[in-house]
Amino acid sequence: MSEAHDVVAEILADHRSMEELLRRMRSVEEDRRAALNEFAALLIAHGEAEEAEVYPALKRFRDVDDEEIEHGKEEHHEGNEALLALMEVRDVGSDAWDEKLEELAKAITHHLDEEERTILNGARESVPQERRAELGAVFLRDRQKHLEAGCGSIESVRAVVRAH
Repeated sequence: MSEAHDVVAEILADHRSMEELLRRMRSVEEDRRAALNEFAALLIAHGEAEEAEVYPALKRFRDVDDEEIEHGKEEHHEGNEALLALMEVRDVGSDAWDEKLEELAKAITHHLDEEERTILNGARESVPQERRAELGAVFLRDRQKHLEAGCGSIESVRAVVRAH
């Protein structure tokens, strides 16, 4: 099995993409709305795939804390709510945009840091590489399904927020 699909590596790659998109949303030189649209699709697809495919599988392993997984789900919901609040701001140059963007960035960076230190480190240590590769492939397939379904649209984000 290729290490390229290690679920931990795939999740970390998404996290770095999210951080870059947050940076672009803060920059007046960037197309902030385009960065937000890209971020929305990635965040929703990533979180939904983690909750459907990765978190349940990781719960079976000794070094992955079930409470951390439940907490991760709560943090996904908080991030999704903050995302929706930012998407509802019309003017990317407004104080409201800056305020909602900082709320989103705070929620997301907190979650990424915590997930990497707790869930992903536990997975790296206790889940065999072959299983991580299988989970990576399933994670990417589920994530792609959400992306193809337009999961980053404001209607989709509203539905995800309502569902949790």
